[in-house]
Amino acid sequence: MPLTHEHELHKRRRGLNMGLGLVLAAFVALVFVLTFVKVTGQTLQMPDTLPGTSAAATEG
Repeated sequence: MPLTHEHELHKRRRGLNMGLGLVLAAFVALVFVLTFVKVTGQTLQMPDTLPGTSAAATEG
């Protein structure tokens, strides 16, 4: 017989904590993947015109 007896409540809490830990890890992985895709999917090209300006105003 072990020196410390684990209560039923601790067994249930361990299961809930494991589930919550898995959900948290999945959320962190999702944010990481979305950030990685967003950063690597952009091209590093200069735009032809700045937002809010027209091409005619820059030719002037």
